[in-house]
Amino acid sequence: MGYKEVDIRIPVNINDEGLKQFISKKTGINHFNFHIILKSLDARNKKNICWQYRIGIESGEIVSGEVPQFKTIDIPRKNYKQKALVVGSGPAGIFAALVLSVAGMKVTLIERGSQVNTRKKKISDFESKGNFCDSNNYAFGEGGAGTFSDGKLTSRTKSISLERNFIFKTFVDAGAPEEIIYMTHPHIGSDNLFLITSNLRQQFLDNGGEILFDTMFEDILIRENMVRQAVSSAGTIDADYFIVAPGHSAFETYRMLIGRKIPFQIKNFAIGMRAEHPQQLINKAQWGVERLPGIKAAEYRLTATEGIKNPVYSFCMCPGGIVVPATAYKDLNIVNGMSVYQRNNFFANAAVVAGISPYELIGSETTPLIALDWLEKLEHLFYSFSNSYKAPSVRISDFINNKVSQNFSDSSYPLGLISADINELLPQKIIESLKDGLRTFSKKLHGYDNGVLIGLESKTSSPIQVIRNSNYSSGYENFFVAGEGSGWAGGIVSSAADGIKVAVSILSNAH
Repeated sequence: MGYKEVDIRIPVNINDEGLKQFISKKTGINHFNFHIILKSLDARNKKNICWQYRIGIESGEIVSGEVPQFKTIDIPRKNYKQKALVVGSGPAGIFAALVLSVAGMKVTLIERGSQVNTRKKKISDFESKGNFCDSNNYAFGEGGAGTFSDGKLTSRTKSISLERNFIFKTFVDAGAPEEIIYMTHPHIGSDNLFLITSNLRQQFLDNGGEILFDTMFEDILIRENMVRQAVSSAGTIDADYFIVAPGHSAFETYRMLIGRKIPFQIKNFAIGMRAEHPQQLINKAQWGVERLPGIKAAEYRLTATEGIKNPVYSFCMCPGGIVVPATAYKDLNIVNGMSVYQRNNFFANAAVVAGISPYELIGSETTPLIALDWLEKLEHLFYSFSNSYKAPSVRISDFINNKVSQNFSDSSYPLGLISADINELLPQKIIESLKDGLRTFSKKLHGYDNGVLIGLESKTSSPIQVIRNSNYSSGYENFFVAGEGSGWAGGIVSSAADGIKVAVSILSNAH
Protein backbone atom coordinates (compact mmCIF):
# COMPACT_ATOMS: atom_id res chain seq x y z
CA MET A 1 0.00 0.00 0.00
CA GLY A 2 1.59 3.27 -1.16
CA TYR A 3 0.73 6.93 -0.81
CA LYS A 4 1.00 10.07 -2.94
CA GLU A 5 -0.43 13.58 -3.07
CA VAL A 6 -1.96 15.26 -6.12
CA ASP A 7 -3.36 18.70 -6.94
CA ILE A 8 -6.58 18.95 -8.91
CA ARG A 9 -9.09 21.61 -9.97
CA ILE A 10 -12.77 20.80 -10.31
CA PRO A 11 -15.99 22.73 -10.96
CA VAL A 12 -17.69 24.13 -7.87
CA ASN A 13 -20.82 22.00 -8.22
CA ILE A 14 -19.09 18.59 -8.07
CA ASN A 15 -20.03 16.44 -5.07
CA ASP A 16 -17.84 13.91 -3.19
CA GLU A 17 -18.62 11.07 -5.63
CA GLY A 18 -17.73 13.31 -8.55
CA LEU A 19 -14.50 14.26 -6.78
CA LYS A 20 -13.48 10.60 -6.60
CA GLN A 21 -14.02 10.25 -10.34
CA PHE A 22 -11.85 13.31 -10.99
CA ILE A 23 -9.09 11.83 -8.83
CA SER A 24 -9.22 8.53 -10.72
CA LYS A 25 -9.09 10.33 -14.06
CA LYS A 26 -6.20 12.52 -12.92
CA THR A 27 -4.09 9.67 -11.51
CA GLY A 28 -5.17 6.62 -13.50
CA ILE A 29 -5.71 4.80 -10.18
CA ASN A 30 -8.91 2.78 -9.91
CA HIS A 31 -8.97 1.50 -6.32
CA PHE A 32 -7.95 3.87 -3.57
CA ASN A 33 -8.81 5.70 -0.39
CA PHE A 34 -8.33 9.45 -0.25
CA HIS A 35 -8.48 12.36 2.11
CA ILE A 36 -8.54 16.10 1.48
CA ILE A 37 -5.43 17.94 2.63
CA LEU A 38 -6.32 21.42 1.36
CA LYS A 39 -9.37 22.94 -0.32
CA SER A 40 -9.66 26.51 -1.54
CA LEU A 41 -11.75 28.51 -3.99
CA ASP A 42 -10.04 30.00 -7.03
CA ALA A 43 -12.21 32.88 -8.27
CA ARG A 44 -9.53 34.83 -10.12
CA ASN A 45 -11.15 33.97 -13.45
CA LYS A 46 -14.86 34.71 -13.04
CA LYS A 47 -15.65 32.58 -16.11
CA ASN A 48 -13.95 29.52 -14.61
CA ILE A 49 -14.37 29.53 -10.84
CA CYS A 50 -13.06 26.25 -9.44
CA TRP A 51 -12.26 24.41 -6.26
CA GLN A 52 -8.56 23.71 -5.86
CA TYR A 53 -7.73 20.54 -3.95
CA ARG A 54 -4.65 18.85 -2.64
CA ILE A 55 -5.56 15.20 -2.19
CA GLY A 56 -3.77 12.43 -0.32
CA ILE A 57 -4.25 9.02 -1.98
CA GLU A 58 -3.55 5.60 -0.46
CA SER A 59 -3.64 2.62 -2.82
CA GLY A 60 -2.10 -0.74 -3.60
CA GLU A 61 -1.54 0.62 -7.11
CA ILE A 62 1.02 3.08 -5.69
CA VAL A 63 4.43 1.49 -5.17
CA SER A 64 5.85 3.70 -2.38
CA GLY A 65 5.13 6.45 0.11
CA GLU A 66 3.58 6.58 3.58
CA VAL A 67 0.60 8.50 4.91
CA PRO A 68 2.00 11.48 6.91
CA GLN A 69 1.17 11.61 10.59
CA PHE A 70 -1.17 14.25 11.95
CA LYS A 71 1.10 15.94 14.48
CA THR A 72 -0.24 17.76 17.51
CA ILE A 73 0.89 18.73 20.99
CA ASP A 74 1.73 15.95 23.42
CA ILE A 75 0.18 16.18 26.89
CA PRO A 76 1.74 13.59 29.24
CA ARG A 77 -0.49 12.83 32.24
CA LYS A 78 0.85 13.06 35.79
CA ASN A 79 -0.61 13.45 39.23
CA TYR A 80 0.21 17.07 39.92
CA LYS A 81 0.07 18.28 43.51
CA GLN A 82 -0.40 21.88 42.43
CA LYS A 83 -3.65 23.46 41.28
CA ALA A 84 -4.56 26.21 38.84
CA LEU A 85 -7.24 28.86 38.54
CA VAL A 86 -8.35 29.99 35.08
CA VAL A 87 -10.39 33.19 34.68
CA GLY A 88 -12.57 33.37 31.57
CA SER A 89 -14.09 30.64 29.37
CA GLY A 90 -13.28 32.07 25.95
CA PRO A 91 -10.88 30.25 23.58
CA ALA A 92 -7.75 31.03 25.62
CA GLY A 93 -9.35 30.16 28.95
CA ILE A 94 -11.08 26.92 27.98
CA PHE A 95 -8.09 25.53 26.05
CA ALA A 96 -5.68 26.40 28.86
CA ALA A 97 -8.04 24.70 31.30
CA LEU A 98 -8.45 21.66 29.03
CA VAL A 99 -4.69 21.14 28.62
CA LEU A 100 -4.02 21.45 32.34
CA SER A 101 -6.86 19.10 33.25
CA VAL A 102 -5.86 16.52 30.62
CA ALA A 103 -2.34 16.63 32.09
CA GLY A 104 -3.73 15.77 35.52
CA MET A 105 -3.72 19.12 37.30
CA LYS A 106 -6.67 20.20 39.41
CA VAL A 107 -8.22 23.22 37.67
CA THR A 108 -10.97 25.63 38.65
CA LEU A 109 -12.38 27.89 35.93
CA ILE A 110 -14.47 30.93 36.79
CA GLU A 111 -16.65 32.84 34.33
CA ARG A 112 -18.49 36.09 35.02
CA GLY A 113 -21.34 35.06 32.74
CA SER A 114 -23.63 32.06 32.51
CA GLN A 115 -23.72 28.90 30.45
CA VAL A 116 -24.18 29.48 26.74
CA ASN A 117 -27.93 28.71 26.61
CA THR A 118 -28.68 31.26 29.34
CA ARG A 119 -26.37 33.72 27.61
CA LYS A 120 -28.31 33.32 24.36
CA LYS A 121 -31.56 34.13 26.15
CA LYS A 122 -30.08 37.27 27.75
CA ILE A 123 -28.82 38.51 24.38
CA SER A 124 -32.22 37.85 22.80
CA ASP A 125 -33.87 39.79 25.63
CA PHE A 126 -31.49 42.70 25.03
CA GLU A 127 -32.17 42.81 21.30
CA SER A 128 -35.94 42.44 21.60
CA LYS A 129 -36.66 44.44 24.77
CA GLY A 130 -33.57 46.53 25.41
CA ASN A 131 -32.72 44.78 28.70
CA PHE A 132 -28.92 44.88 28.73
CA CYS A 133 -27.11 42.33 30.93
CA ASP A 134 -23.58 43.25 31.99
CA SER A 135 -22.51 39.62 32.52
CA ASN A 136 -24.18 37.94 29.52
CA ASN A 137 -23.78 39.81 26.25
CA TYR A 138 -21.81 39.55 23.02
CA ALA A 139 -18.54 40.02 24.93
CA PHE A 140 -19.10 38.14 28.19
CA GLY A 141 -20.47 34.70 29.06
CA GLU A 142 -19.50 31.12 28.30
CA GLY A 143 -17.33 30.88 25.21
CA GLY A 144 -16.37 34.56 25.15
CA ALA A 145 -16.82 36.85 22.17
CA GLY A 146 -15.91 34.11 19.70
CA THR A 147 -19.08 32.13 20.42
CA PHE A 148 -21.16 34.86 18.79
CA SER A 149 -19.10 35.43 15.65
CA ASP A 150 -18.61 33.85 12.26
CA GLY A 151 -16.36 31.31 13.94
CA LYS A 152 -13.48 31.99 11.57
CA LEU A 153 -10.44 29.81 12.26
CA THR A 154 -7.81 31.65 10.26
CA SER A 155 -4.65 32.95 11.89
CA ARG A 156 -1.54 34.68 10.55
CA THR A 157 0.61 33.32 13.39
CA LYS A 158 3.22 30.98 11.89
CA SER A 159 4.58 29.36 15.06
CA ILE A 160 1.46 27.49 16.21
CA SER A 161 1.12 24.55 13.81
CA LEU A 162 1.00 21.90 16.55
CA GLU A 163 -1.36 23.99 18.65
CA ARG A 164 -3.55 24.65 15.61
CA ASN A 165 -3.85 20.93 14.91
CA PHE A 166 -4.80 20.29 18.54
CA ILE A 167 -7.41 23.06 18.43
CA PHE A 168 -8.98 21.84 15.19
CA LYS A 169 -9.09 18.20 16.30
CA THR A 170 -10.62 19.24 19.63
CA PHE A 171 -13.26 21.29 17.80
CA VAL A 172 -14.11 18.41 15.43
CA ASP A 173 -14.39 15.98 18.36
CA ALA A 174 -16.75 18.52 19.99
CA GLY A 175 -19.02 18.72 16.94
CA ALA A 176 -17.39 21.06 14.41
CA PRO A 177 -17.61 20.11 10.70
CA GLU A 178 -14.57 18.05 9.68
CA GLU A 179 -13.90 20.40 6.77
CA ILE A 180 -12.23 22.88 9.14
CA ILE A 181 -9.19 20.60 9.03
CA TYR A 182 -8.56 21.23 5.34
CA MET A 183 -10.39 24.39 4.23
CA THR A 184 -8.08 27.32 3.46
CA HIS A 185 -10.50 29.71 5.18
CA PRO A 186 -12.33 27.51 7.68
CA HIS A 187 -15.24 28.70 9.76
CA ILE A 188 -17.64 27.09 12.21
CA GLY A 189 -20.58 29.48 12.53
CA SER A 190 -22.22 30.54 15.75
CA ASP A 191 -24.93 27.89 15.54
CA ASN A 192 -22.27 25.17 15.67
CA LEU A 193 -20.28 27.04 18.31
CA PHE A 194 -23.18 26.90 20.75
CA LEU A 195 -23.00 23.09 20.76
CA ILE A 196 -19.19 23.00 20.64
CA THR A 197 -18.90 25.35 23.62
CA SER A 198 -21.17 23.09 25.67
CA ASN A 199 -19.21 19.99 24.65
CA LEU A 200 -15.86 21.58 25.53
CA ARG A 201 -17.27 22.40 28.94
CA GLN A 202 -18.34 18.79 29.42
CA GLN A 203 -14.94 17.51 28.34
CA PHE A 204 -13.28 19.74 30.92
CA LEU A 205 -15.66 18.52 33.63
CA ASP A 206 -15.06 14.89 32.63
CA ASN A 207 -11.33 15.52 33.14
CA GLY A 208 -12.02 16.55 36.74
CA GLY A 209 -12.26 20.30 36.23
CA GLU A 210 -14.54 22.60 38.19
CA ILE A 211 -16.46 25.56 36.70
CA LEU A 212 -18.01 28.44 38.63
CA PHE A 213 -20.37 30.40 36.39
CA ASP A 214 -21.81 33.80 37.32
CA THR A 215 -18.61 34.45 39.27
CA MET A 216 -16.81 37.77 38.90
CA PHE A 217 -13.02 38.00 39.13
CA GLU A 218 -12.38 41.01 41.36
CA ASP A 219 -8.82 41.10 42.70
CA ILE A 220 -5.57 39.25 43.38
CA LEU A 221 -3.79 38.88 46.70
CA ILE A 222 0.01 39.00 46.59
CA ARG A 223 2.45 37.82 49.23
CA GLU A 224 6.21 37.36 49.00
CA ASN A 225 6.25 38.37 45.33
CA MET A 226 3.76 35.66 44.32
CA VAL A 227 0.06 35.73 43.60
CA ARG A 228 -1.51 33.60 46.34
CA GLN A 229 -5.26 34.05 45.97
CA ALA A 230 -7.88 35.42 43.63
CA VAL A 231 -10.79 37.38 45.02
CA SER A 232 -14.08 36.61 43.32
CA SER A 233 -17.74 37.33 43.92
CA ALA A 234 -17.94 33.77 45.26
CA GLY A 235 -15.09 34.35 47.74
CA THR A 236 -11.32 33.91 47.71
CA ILE A 237 -9.83 31.08 45.68
CA ASP A 238 -6.41 29.55 46.42
CA ALA A 239 -4.20 28.30 43.62
CA ASP A 240 -0.58 27.73 42.73
CA TYR A 241 -0.98 29.10 39.21
CA PHE A 242 -3.31 31.80 37.90
CA ILE A 243 -4.29 32.26 34.24
CA VAL A 244 -6.40 35.34 33.49
CA ALA A 245 -8.04 35.16 30.04
CA PRO A 246 -10.65 37.95 30.22
CA GLY A 247 -10.95 38.91 26.55
CA HIS A 248 -10.17 42.39 25.26
CA SER A 249 -13.35 44.01 26.63
CA ALA A 250 -12.84 43.49 30.37
CA PHE A 251 -11.75 47.02 31.20
CA GLU A 252 -12.32 46.73 34.97
CA THR A 253 -10.04 43.66 34.98
CA TYR A 254 -7.36 45.59 33.11
CA ARG A 255 -7.59 48.45 35.58
CA MET A 256 -7.41 46.16 38.59
CA LEU A 257 -4.36 44.35 37.22
CA ILE A 258 -2.57 47.60 36.42
CA GLY A 259 -3.38 48.77 39.94
CA ARG A 260 -1.73 45.58 41.24
CA LYS A 261 1.43 46.41 39.28
CA ILE A 262 0.93 43.82 36.53
CA PRO A 263 2.96 45.49 33.76
CA PHE A 264 1.16 46.67 30.62
CA GLN A 265 2.29 48.73 27.65
CA ILE A 266 0.65 50.63 24.80
CA LYS A 267 0.30 48.91 21.42
CA ASN A 268 -1.10 49.77 18.01
CA PHE A 269 -4.76 48.95 17.47
CA ALA A 270 -7.53 49.85 15.01
CA ILE A 271 -10.76 51.85 14.95
CA GLY A 272 -13.47 52.23 12.36
CA MET A 273 -17.00 51.14 11.52
CA ARG A 274 -18.74 48.04 10.16
CA ALA A 275 -19.65 48.03 6.47
CA GLU A 276 -22.83 46.23 5.43
CA HIS A 277 -23.89 45.27 1.90
CA PRO A 278 -26.47 42.97 0.34
CA GLN A 279 -24.68 39.63 0.02
CA GLN A 280 -25.66 39.36 -3.65
CA LEU A 281 -23.77 42.59 -4.36
CA ILE A 282 -20.61 41.03 -2.91
CA ASN A 283 -21.25 37.78 -4.79
CA LYS A 284 -21.63 39.65 -8.08
CA ALA A 285 -18.48 41.69 -7.48
CA GLN A 286 -16.40 38.62 -6.60
CA TRP A 287 -17.89 35.97 -8.87
CA GLY A 288 -19.60 37.88 -11.67
CA VAL A 289 -22.93 36.24 -10.74
CA GLU A 290 -25.26 36.58 -7.75
CA ARG A 291 -25.16 32.89 -6.85
CA LEU A 292 -22.90 29.90 -7.43
CA PRO A 293 -24.05 26.31 -6.85
CA GLY A 294 -22.11 24.59 -4.09
CA ILE A 295 -20.79 27.80 -2.49
CA LYS A 296 -22.46 29.57 0.40
CA ALA A 297 -21.44 33.22 -0.01
CA ALA A 298 -18.56 35.28 -1.35
CA GLU A 299 -15.99 36.79 1.00
CA TYR A 300 -13.58 39.69 0.64
CA ARG A 301 -10.36 40.87 2.25
CA LEU A 302 -9.41 44.42 1.36
CA THR A 303 -6.48 46.62 2.26
CA ALA A 304 -5.44 50.15 1.37
CA THR A 305 -1.98 51.45 2.19
CA GLU A 306 -0.62 53.56 -0.69
CA GLY A 307 -0.97 57.28 -0.10
CA ILE A 308 -2.71 56.75 3.24
CA LYS A 309 -1.17 57.80 6.52
CA ASN A 310 -2.82 55.01 8.51
CA PRO A 311 -3.42 51.66 6.77
CA VAL A 312 -7.08 50.74 6.27
CA TYR A 313 -8.25 47.17 6.04
CA SER A 314 -11.33 44.98 6.29
CA PHE A 315 -11.49 42.65 9.26
CA CYS A 316 -13.70 39.82 10.50
CA MET A 317 -15.75 39.63 7.30
CA CYS A 318 -19.07 37.82 7.90
CA PRO A 319 -20.61 36.57 4.63
CA GLY A 320 -24.35 36.11 4.94
CA GLY A 321 -24.16 37.53 8.44
CA ILE A 322 -25.66 40.13 10.74
CA VAL A 323 -24.34 43.20 12.54
CA VAL A 324 -24.80 42.91 16.31
CA PRO A 325 -24.72 45.28 19.32
CA ALA A 326 -21.50 44.10 20.94
CA THR A 327 -21.01 46.41 23.91
CA ALA A 328 -19.74 44.80 27.09
CA TYR A 329 -21.07 47.57 29.33
CA LYS A 330 -24.25 49.57 29.68
CA ASP A 331 -24.37 53.01 28.03
CA LEU A 332 -21.56 52.21 25.58
CA ASN A 333 -22.27 51.53 21.92
CA ILE A 334 -20.12 49.34 19.65
CA VAL A 335 -20.90 46.79 16.93
CA ASN A 336 -19.52 43.51 15.67
CA GLY A 337 -20.52 40.83 13.17
CA MET A 338 -21.65 37.22 13.33
CA SER A 339 -23.03 34.53 11.03
CA VAL A 340 -24.23 30.94 11.17
CA TYR A 341 -22.56 28.03 9.40
CA GLN A 342 -24.72 28.27 6.26
CA ARG A 343 -23.95 31.99 5.87
CA ASN A 344 -27.40 32.46 4.40
CA ASN A 345 -28.49 35.86 5.72
CA PHE A 346 -29.42 38.52 3.14
CA PHE A 347 -26.52 40.79 4.15
CA ALA A 348 -22.73 40.66 4.32
CA ASN A 349 -20.70 42.74 6.76
CA ALA A 350 -17.11 43.43 7.75
CA ALA A 351 -15.21 45.80 9.96
CA VAL A 352 -13.46 48.58 8.06
CA VAL A 353 -10.78 50.00 10.32
CA ALA A 354 -7.69 52.18 10.32
CA GLY A 355 -4.63 50.99 12.21
CA ILE A 356 -3.19 53.59 14.52
CA SER A 357 -1.05 54.12 17.61
CA PRO A 358 -2.64 55.41 20.84
CA TYR A 359 0.20 57.92 20.97
CA GLU A 360 -0.95 59.37 17.64
CA LEU A 361 -4.54 59.69 18.88
CA ILE A 362 -3.97 60.82 22.44
CA GLY A 363 -0.46 62.23 22.73
CA SER A 364 2.98 61.41 24.05
CA GLU A 365 1.80 61.24 27.66
CA THR A 366 -0.38 58.23 26.93
CA THR A 367 -0.36 55.39 29.46
CA PRO A 368 -2.31 52.11 29.40
CA LEU A 369 -4.91 53.58 31.78
CA ILE A 370 -5.25 56.75 29.71
CA ALA A 371 -5.69 54.65 26.54
CA LEU A 372 -8.49 52.63 28.18
CA ASP A 373 -10.21 55.81 29.39
CA TRP A 374 -9.96 57.37 25.94
CA LEU A 375 -11.46 54.33 24.21
CA GLU A 376 -14.27 54.05 26.74
CA LYS A 377 -15.17 57.72 26.22
CA LEU A 378 -15.33 57.14 22.46
CA GLU A 379 -17.66 54.16 22.95
CA HIS A 380 -19.84 56.27 25.26
CA LEU A 381 -19.93 59.07 22.68
CA PHE A 382 -21.53 56.70 20.15
CA TYR A 383 -24.14 55.81 22.80
CA SER A 384 -24.84 59.37 23.92
CA PHE A 385 -25.39 60.47 20.30
CA SER A 386 -28.92 59.03 20.50
CA ASN A 387 -28.94 57.98 24.17
CA SER A 388 -29.63 54.46 22.91
CA TYR A 389 -28.10 51.42 21.29
CA LYS A 390 -29.17 52.54 17.83
CA ALA A 391 -26.10 52.56 15.61
CA PRO A 392 -24.92 55.91 14.18
CA SER A 393 -24.63 55.21 10.46
CA VAL A 394 -23.91 56.69 7.04
CA ARG A 395 -23.85 55.42 3.48
CA ILE A 396 -20.32 54.81 2.24
CA SER A 397 -20.81 57.11 -0.77
CA ASP A 398 -22.11 59.90 1.47
CA PHE A 399 -19.28 59.45 3.95
CA ILE A 400 -16.67 59.71 1.20
CA ASN A 401 -18.34 62.91 -0.10
CA ASN A 402 -18.79 64.55 3.35
CA LYS A 403 -22.56 64.11 3.35
CA VAL A 404 -25.01 62.90 6.00
CA SER A 405 -27.40 60.13 4.94
CA GLN A 406 -31.05 61.00 5.46
CA ASN A 407 -32.58 57.52 5.65
CA PHE A 408 -31.66 53.90 5.28
CA SER A 409 -33.14 50.81 3.73
CA ASP A 410 -33.26 47.53 5.63
CA SER A 411 -30.33 46.40 7.76
CA SER A 412 -29.53 43.28 9.75
CA TYR A 413 -28.68 45.36 12.83
CA PRO A 414 -31.47 44.52 15.31
CA LEU A 415 -31.64 47.79 17.27
CA GLY A 416 -31.95 50.21 14.37
CA LEU A 417 -29.76 52.70 12.51
CA ILE A 418 -29.70 56.44 13.10
CA SER A 419 -28.34 59.02 10.68
CA ALA A 420 -25.15 60.68 11.94
CA ASP A 421 -22.37 63.00 10.88
CA ILE A 422 -19.50 60.64 11.59
CA ASN A 423 -17.09 63.59 11.48
CA GLU A 424 -18.50 64.56 14.88
CA LEU A 425 -17.91 61.11 16.37
CA LEU A 426 -14.64 59.62 15.11
CA PRO A 427 -11.20 61.28 15.45
CA GLN A 428 -10.25 63.28 12.38
CA LYS A 429 -7.13 61.19 11.73
CA ILE A 430 -9.31 58.08 11.53
CA ILE A 431 -11.87 59.86 9.33
CA GLU A 432 -9.26 60.92 6.79
CA SER A 433 -7.74 57.46 6.51
CA LEU A 434 -11.12 55.72 6.30
CA LYS A 435 -12.26 57.96 3.46
CA ASP A 436 -9.09 57.30 1.49
CA GLY A 437 -9.31 53.59 2.22
CA LEU A 438 -12.96 53.35 1.20
CA ARG A 439 -12.22 55.08 -2.09
CA THR A 440 -9.64 52.38 -2.76
CA PHE A 441 -12.03 49.61 -1.69
CA SER A 442 -14.69 50.97 -4.07
CA LYS A 443 -12.22 50.71 -6.97
CA LYS A 444 -11.25 47.16 -6.03
CA LEU A 445 -14.78 45.85 -5.43
CA HIS A 446 -17.48 47.09 -7.79
CA GLY A 447 -20.44 48.60 -5.95
CA TYR A 448 -18.70 48.73 -2.57
CA ASP A 449 -19.59 52.41 -2.12
CA ASN A 450 -23.29 51.42 -2.16
CA GLY A 451 -22.95 49.91 1.30
CA VAL A 452 -23.65 51.43 4.71
CA LEU A 453 -21.19 52.15 7.53
CA ILE A 454 -22.74 51.09 10.83
CA GLY A 455 -21.73 51.99 14.39
CA LEU A 456 -18.32 51.96 16.05
CA GLU A 457 -15.92 49.06 15.51
CA SER A 458 -13.38 49.36 18.35
CA LYS A 459 -12.66 45.77 19.39
CA THR A 460 -10.53 44.40 16.58
CA SER A 461 -7.75 44.35 19.18
CA SER A 462 -6.81 45.90 22.49
CA PRO A 463 -4.84 49.19 22.69
CA ILE A 464 -2.74 47.74 25.52
CA GLN A 465 -0.61 44.65 25.97
CA VAL A 466 0.69 42.83 29.04
CA ILE A 467 4.46 42.59 29.35
CA ARG A 468 5.46 38.91 29.59
CA ASN A 469 8.74 37.05 29.98
CA SER A 470 9.86 34.06 27.92
CA ASN A 471 7.69 31.75 30.07
CA TYR A 472 4.57 33.84 29.36
CA SER A 473 4.27 34.94 33.01
CA SER A 474 3.26 38.52 33.69
CA GLY A 475 4.86 40.33 36.60
CA TYR A 476 4.88 37.27 38.87
CA GLU A 477 6.22 33.82 38.00
CA ASN A 478 2.90 32.09 38.75
CA PHE A 479 0.63 34.66 37.10
CA PHE A 480 -0.31 34.68 33.40
CA VAL A 481 -2.54 36.83 31.19
CA ALA A 482 -3.59 34.96 28.04
CA GLY A 483 -5.55 35.35 24.82
CA GLU A 484 -6.92 38.58 23.37
CA GLY A 485 -6.93 40.08 26.86
CA SER A 486 -3.13 39.81 26.90
CA GLY A 487 -2.75 41.86 23.72
CA TRP A 488 -0.66 39.04 22.24
CA ALA A 489 -3.43 37.22 20.35
CA GLY A 490 -6.43 38.01 18.17
CA GLY A 491 -9.22 35.71 17.04
CA ILE A 492 -10.27 32.23 18.06
CA VAL A 493 -7.24 30.24 16.90
CA SER A 494 -4.42 32.49 18.09
CA SER A 495 -6.20 33.06 21.41
CA ALA A 496 -6.71 29.34 21.97
CA ALA A 497 -3.08 28.71 20.97
CA ASP A 498 -1.92 31.35 23.43
CA GLY A 499 -3.88 29.65 26.20
CA ILE A 500 -2.33 26.31 25.26
CA LYS A 501 1.20 27.74 25.30
CA VAL A 502 0.62 29.29 28.71
CA ALA A 503 -0.66 25.94 30.02
CA VAL A 504 2.32 24.05 28.58
CA SER A 505 4.67 26.59 30.16
CA ILE A 506 3.03 25.97 33.55
CA LEU A 507 3.29 22.18 33.14
CA SER A 508 7.01 22.44 32.34
CA ASN A 509 7.61 23.88 35.82
CA ALA A 510 4.89 22.17 37.87
CA HIS A 511 5.27 19.01 39.91
